[in-house]
Parts: sequence; structure tokens; C-alpha cells
Amino acid sequence: MNLVSIFEASKWASALLNKEVLPTNISYLVQYGKVKKHGGNGSTLVDLNDLKKYYDSYRSREISWKERLGNDLNWTLSFDNLKEVDTTKHVHRLHPYKGKYIPQLVEYFIDTHTDNFKKETYFKPGDIVLDPFLGSGTTIIQSLETGIHSIGIDVSEFNCMIASCKAAHYDYEYLQQAVKKMLASLNSFEHDNKIKDFENELLTELAKFNSVHFPGHGFKYKVNQKSFDENKFAIEKEREFLPIYQKLLKKYSIKLKQDKSLSFLDKWFIENARKEIDHVFKTIRQEKDIKTRKILALILSRTIRSCRATTHSDLATLKVPQLTTYYCYKHKKICKPLFSIATMLNRYAFDTLSRIIEFSRLRKPVHYSILAGDSRTINIFEKIEEQNPEFSKILKNQKIAGIFCSPPYVGQIDYHEQHAYAYDLLGFKRKDDLEIGPLYKGQGLEARRLYAQGIADVLNNCKQYLKNDFDVFLVANDKYNLYPEIAEKSGMRIVNQFKRPVLNRTERDRNPYSEIIFHFKPI
Repeated sequence: MNLVSIFEASKWASALLNKEVLPTNISYLVQYGKVKKHGGNGSTLVDLNDLKKYYDSYRSREISWKERLGNDLNWTLSFDNLKEVDTTKHVHRLHPYKGKYIPQLVEYFIDTHTDNFKKETYFKPGDIVLDPFLGSGTTIIQSLETGIHSIGIDVSEFNCMIASCKAAHYDYEYLQQAVKKMLASLNSFEHDNKIKDFENELLTELAKFNSVHFPGHGFKYKVNQKSFDENKFAIEKEREFLPIYQKLLKKYSIKLKQDKSLSFLDKWFIENARKEIDHVFKTIRQEKDIKTRKILALILSRTIRSCRATTHSDLATLKVPQLTTYYCYKHKKICKPLFSIATMLNRYAFDTLSRIIEFSRLRKPVHYSILAGDSRTINIFEKIEEQNPEFSKILKNQKIAGIFCSPPYVGQIDYHEQHAYAYDLLGFKRKDDLEIGPLYKGQGLEARRLYAQGIADVLNNCKQYLKNDFDVFLVANDKYNLYPEIAEKSGMRIVNQFKRPVLNRTERDRNPYSEIIFHFKPI
């Protein structure tokens, strides 16, 4: 073995990879069992042979992915050099959203400067970019950071709220006080003191159990080496801990299920958490400033998403309510459901404040508009005139330079349903019937036909607001080869395709996966 310190390992890895590798990067590999931890008495050492083995397998990923997905894979667009903190920078992480792309992908195509990787620019400062499938607003935020005017449209009112909260200007001091008031309200809300005592004892029992059966880095390293049957071991230890959990529930007379299950909030939250949610939301509704009220509601929405009675691995796609302790495939130990929203609410509240401050330093003084409506029929000129007359003059004078968006993938996500908790809480009207290509319609021939026509209808409606020589970029997983038909139906032609690997997926499925960025131009 060739044991070195974390700092020495970072220097060695930087030389090996010819790029900066920080000590925190090495610590991450140790923490998640990618390389084995050595040493003791507070001194962590790693084996350079182990580290080299990891980096060799990491660097060979490009080769293996191209073997499975094709040599036309554009590895530059994988952004594999980035850490999660880069791809979820500032306000991009104010609220989870399934199916969104990373900001660096938007930046690559709308950036007004060339670099070593991109020889061509498609937009210039002062241009207007349109995203007719707004989602959580990634294109809007990157346009603000880049210095390009932008317009986002979405049929979902909640999606528009997410994007608006990210893009808004805030009186930071006022917002900070409003956040503190919200948190103080929950701290003073004590309807059931048994919950705190119960959870403290449960955490103590979990810590003891996990330290014996899932000893941190060592266990994760064993899992990563695939040296034993993780699933079999997980089931065995789940059963072993369950009686301890059940004994504590009985000791503290903890009630898990709510009396009714008519709504999403009834079904997916433990009774105590639901009572806390209702209390905090009542406090938020008393806030007089609309922008502040919306961002507080978004903090609560982000909180309750994380506090649903489900496993950590299934947060993105709910299966069945999880009311017992369970083996967590994400954290590699026995975890528990959340009985209170207090910890998460505090964490996300202060995280939101810091992200808003960070983005305020980066954003440029350009216009943006977020419109709730159907992109197949919406009158963009009319809506912008109502919302922002100054921006309307610019828009009518120069028109929109192009589109960058990720249309929904046919039959993969029900976009309203993924935020059902928020619609239930906030009272927004759901418009599931206006979604294009939703999961509930499947992926059959008729679903594909409707999808292709729906995307084409969007492009045809938006085309009237575009410049003559526009550039349209559509990020798609086109496994049914629908986009040539979509281009034809919308009176456009495909001039280029960029096939990129999608490396960082939230689902447990880690099979090689790619998507295509289609570049459309007018015929």
C-alpha cells in the first residue's frame, strides 16, 4: 500500500488528471466509499493504488459509454468535470424539479462568447431567448446570468411560481425577517411534545444499530466493490430493527396515519408533520408582501417534499407511503420516516437566503417575463404588454432570437402529479389535460402522434414571434424518432444534432443514457 494524507492525495490526483482536484473531492470519495479509508486517531489516509484504480475506471467511462451508445456521443456536453455544487448553483436549487437539465447545458448554447469547446455563438448580448416549456426556470435564470432577455411559458401555475421566485428581486433584510418569523412560529408550535422525545430515542437506537451493521465508509466501500448481496443483507437488517421501532411507537403512543386519506397531504404525511405544515402555512398567508409570501411558500413546498412519508431513494417517484424504518439505498444504512418538518424547514430557509444573495451578485440588468399559459395558443406580444410595457417595446422591435427548452419526453412524467403536494397545499388549479406527452397517456402510437402534433403546435405558435433567421434548440430523448416529423410539421429543418451523455441521474438506474439537442432553423 502507498498511504498518503487527503491533502497529498489531492496533489497527486491533480497531477494525474491534469486538473485541480481539491482535498474536499478526495474526502467525498472516502465518505461515499469510492476509495477505502485508512488511518486512525482522526487522521484519514488513502491508498494511491486504490485512488488510481478509481480514476482509471472513471476515465474509462467515456470509452464504455461510447461503445454502448455510439461514437457520436459528445462527451464535452457531459460536463463530467463538474461537481454537484456547480450543477445546482445558487437559485437553481431553490426547489426540486424532476426532468430539468443542468444550467451549464443552457449556458453552452446561449452564451454570447466563444471558448475552446464551442466555436460558434448563436446569440448576442441583448437578444431575447424563449423557453415555451419553462419547467423550473433554468433557461430564465441562465439568461439573467448571461445577460440575455428571456421569456418563459408554462401551463403549470406552480412551475411559473418556482421560476418567478428564483428570478425575483428581493428586499433581503425584509425577507430575512419574514423567514425568522416563520421559523419562530413553528418553534413555538408544540401540540405534541412526545414526538421530540420519541424521535430523540429513535435516533439514539438507530445510531447504535447502524454503527454495528453499517459502519460508515467501510460498508459503503464494500457495497461499491460489489463483494456481497446488498439487497439480502438490507432485508435482513430491516427486519431486525423493526421490533425496536415498534416498541418505541408503543412506548410514546405515536400516531402515524391521519384519520382521513382524501388528499395527497392526508396520504403522504405522518400526522404530526401534517399539523406542522398547516400551522406554518397559516403563518405564511398572513404575510402582506406578495413576493415574500411566494418565496416563503416555496420554502415550505421544498420542505414538505423532503418530508413525505417515503424512502430517500423514492423521493423523485413515489411508490407507497413509508411509515416504518427501512434500509436506505442512498445513505447505506437504516433510516426513518420524518415525524417533524422543523429541521428541514430551518435548513431550507437559510439555504434559500444564501442562494438568493449569491444570485443577486451574478445577475445582469436584463428583462424577463414568466407567463402562465398554453404555448400552443398564447399571444406572447399581448401578455408581455400587460406584464412589462418596457420589455414589450424591445420585444416588438427586435423579436425573439431563438428558443432553448426541453420539451416533455413522451410518456415519462406527469408534470402536475410530481408536485401534487404543492397543488394540494397552495390551491392552484391543476391542468393535467393540457400537458403534452404525459405519463398517463403512455407511449403507444396514438400517444406519440399526439405528442408530435403538440410539440409542432407549440413551435408553430411561437414561430410568429421569432426573428427570420432564428435558432431553436430542443433537448429531447427521441427514442421514437419523432423530431424529424416535428421539424417538418413546424416548417423547420434540423441543421445539427448534439448527442450528450446524461451522467448524474437521481434515479437508482445508472445504465448509460443519452439525450439529443436538436438544432432547428427555418426552411
